[in-house]
Amino acid sequence: MQLQKEEIESLEQKYKLNLINSISGVKPANLIGTKSLNEKENVAIFSSVVHLGSSPAQLAFIMRPQSEIPRDTYSNILETGFYTINHVSESFIKKAHYTSAKLERGESEFDRMKLEKEYIGEFHAPFVRDSAVKIGMKHMDSVPLPNGCIFVIGSVEMIVIPDHTINDLGQLNLEGYSGVGISGLNTYYSLNKLDSFPYVREDEIPDFE
Repeated sequence: MQLQKEEIESLEQKYKLNLINSISGVKPANLIGTKSLNEKENVAIFSSVVHLGSSPAQLAFIMRPQSEIPRDTYSNILETGFYTINHVSESFIKKAHYTSAKLERGESEFDRMKLEKEYIGEFHAPFVRDSAVKIGMKHMDSVPLPNGCIFVIGSVEMIVIPDHTINDLGQLNLEGYSGVGISGLNTYYSLNKLDSFPYVREDEIPDFE
C-alpha cells in the first residue's frame, strides 16, 4: 500500500482513524490518576507519555482537545497541580483499557473498573496499586498544540519501582513486570527485551556488513 496525502484524507473515517493511530508503532501504556479538591478520584489510560529530560526529571503527555467543561483528568490536574503516571501490566490491561470510557463527571473509574487505588505518603493524587512502576507528577505547564490538543508537562516528584526490575545502571526491565504497549487505540502488545547496546561513540561504531 502506498498512499499520498489526498488519498489518506479520502479514506473511510474509521479506517483512517485506526491507520493513523497505529502508524507511530507501539507506545507506552499508562494510567494517569488524579483527584479533585473535593476528593473525587479519576484514572484514565494514555499512550502518549514521553520523556522530556532527566535533569531535572520531566515527563509530558498529550491531552485531547477539551470542551468548555474539561474532562476530569485535565480539570483535576489544573485544580490541584498533581497527578500520577502508572505503568500498565498484562494482569490488568482489560480494566485499564475500559477507563477510556466517558463516564459521568465525578464518577470514579477506580470504582467502576475495580482498579484498586493506593496513596503513598502525603502525595495528593492516587496511584494504581497493581502498577509496578508508579510516578508522582507535579504540573508545570500546558502547551496548546496546532490540532487543539494540549501538551501537559510535569516534573517527576516521586518514583516507586520494585528493586528487582532495575539493573546496576539504573535501567528499567519492562519485561520483568510484564509491562505492555499500545498500538492504535485498542491493541495491546507484550514487551520482550531483545538486546542492549552501549552508549554510542563515533570511534566505537562497528563495521557493519
